Order: sequence, then structure tokens, then C-alpha cells
Amino acid sequence: MSRPVSGKQRVNHLIRAPEVRVIGPDGEQLGILKTPDALRQAKDLGYDLVEVAPNSDPPVCRIMDHGKFKYEQSKKEHKSRQHQKSTQVKEIKFRPRTDTHDLETKVRQIRGFLADGNKTKIIVMFRGREMANQELGRQAMRKVMENLVEAGTIETQPRMEGRNLFMVVAPKS
Repeated sequence: MSRPVSGKQRVNHLIRAPEVRVIGPDGEQLGILKTPDALRQAKDLGYDLVEVAPNSDPPVCRIMDHGKFKYEQSKKEHKSRQHQKSTQVKEIKFRPRTDTHDLETKVRQIRGFLADGNKTKIIVMFRGREMANQELGRQAMRKVMENLVEAGTIETQPRMEGRNLFMVVAPKS
């Protein structure tokens, strides 16, 4: 069976070096062998010949079950990815004239995001003539900030960007 391994490693007949240093299935040194002899030995044992150090002189090859090796590598990779914590930036949008009860609901949602460890971008959207009275939006943003004092820290102070007033809140550490 000739299968390439993850780009760099070569398996069985894909090994191009005339001589290779061979490591047995139990980790013992078998010495420097001609590649066809090493392949024959691996095949007799029911394993694959895998090039593990192609840049050394001569290249180092190991006799191992390549399928099992790839499976174990993917399991390790999966386990390491499982323990990584990824933070996302969640967004909450509302308007300057959003009523207090609706604002409380939005604040409750933001607290949930912060409790999960996610940053939250809070956006007040202005439309049409609302741009002339931006103080309403700033008051709404202040109310939200007051309600989030114990839940998170303000990472980016409220500022205008186009027709939107926004700020970023990070969870308290």
C-alpha cells in the first residue's frame, strides 16, 4: 500500500532514498538497510514503512501500522481542539427609542453572553431624523452600561461609526 502521510511523510513505495535507517515496530534500531529490504521486512511483519525523518542522512523510517498511527493522530488533534476555548463577539442591536422593558430584556441577553465568556458589541442604530437627536441613543447606552457594571467591563467606550453608536463589553475576569 502506498499512501502519502500528511504532506511531508512518505509511506512504503513512495520512499525514494536508496538506503534508510530503520526503527522496528517496538522502537528498536534495526540499522541501515536498503529500501527494498526494509519494505520487505515491514511487509513480512504486516506493517507499513513510514519515513519519519526525511532530512537526516540516511532518512529514518519506522515500521508501524500507518492506519492506526493516522487514527491516533486524529484522535489527539480532536482532543486538543476540544479543550480550546474560543471567544466570539456577539452583537445586540437596538434603537434609540427602545422602551425600558425591551432594554432590560436586551441587558439580560448580554449578561448571558458575558457569562458564557463572549465579548458583546452593543449597537444603537439611528435611522432618518433620529440622527439629529443622538442624545437619546447615548442615554439608552448609559442605561445599558449602568446595568452591566457588575457583569462586564467596557472594552471600547461608546462611539459613533456612521449611523451607529456602538461599544464593546468584555466579560469580567
